[in-house]
Amino acid sequence: MGERPVAAAVIVRDSRVLLVRRAVEEGELRWQFPAGKLEAGESPEQAAVRETQEETGLTVEVVKTLGDRVHPKTGRLMHYVACAPISGEAYVADAEELAEVAWVAHGEITDYVPYPLAPMVQEYLDAELAPAE
Repeated sequence: MGERPVAAAVIVRDSRVLLVRRAVEEGELRWQFPAGKLEAGESPEQAAVRETQEETGLTVEVVKTLGDRVHPKTGRLMHYVACAPISGEAYVADAEELAEVAWVAHGEITDYVPYPLAPMVQEYLDAELAPAE
């Protein structure tokens, strides 16, 4: 069957996006969006909300589905879901999965993620995080 697809939550608050640092690095993959594999019968949207809650303790709601791609580094099918926080504060809720969390400004994303984001994710963040000048 191959690996189950992965849903990633692109969470924006106060002109910053939530990134999490993996406890176990996978090649260049250190910082990423909260993400996890879809469970049986689960939609990408449901998985993104669930994984965010499990990993960071943050309750989010789906804003819109951004799209999907095969991740260039892992070869996994990734679904990207834009979410907005409803309640809670992001912290390392799952210490086996995560080492730390960070709210990252638009200009800092490349400091955390040294390779291009999925184009539809980049477009969304460019629109949502654009400096208000």
